[in-house]
Amino acid sequence: MDELAKLWEAHRDSEWPKFASPDQGELMTLDTVISGCATCYLESPDGLDDQRRAILFQCLDDLQTLLPHIPEEAADYFTRLHRLAWLLHHVSEES
Repeated sequence: MDELAKLWEAHRDSEWPKFASPDQGELMTLDTVISGCATCYLESPDGLDDQRRAILFQCLDDLQTLLPHIPEEAADYFTRLHRLAWLLHHVSEES
């Protein structure tokens, strides 16, 4: 949980990277949805419900598919987002 909270804080405080990609819209959506799940998990005593866990799992899969195509200047941002989603998925499965 501590790693998740620290990773979320680092991601939340980061600016959206400047890059050009045909996937930019989808990446922005994934960032928004994963960020919403992180906020919900960290601020709610109930964590993530089944619907959010399913959405998060789909986002994780979509992001995994897009990662190899992300420009170098945005790689750190989306690698961190992927790690955040992965941790969030695994800790929410345990609770």
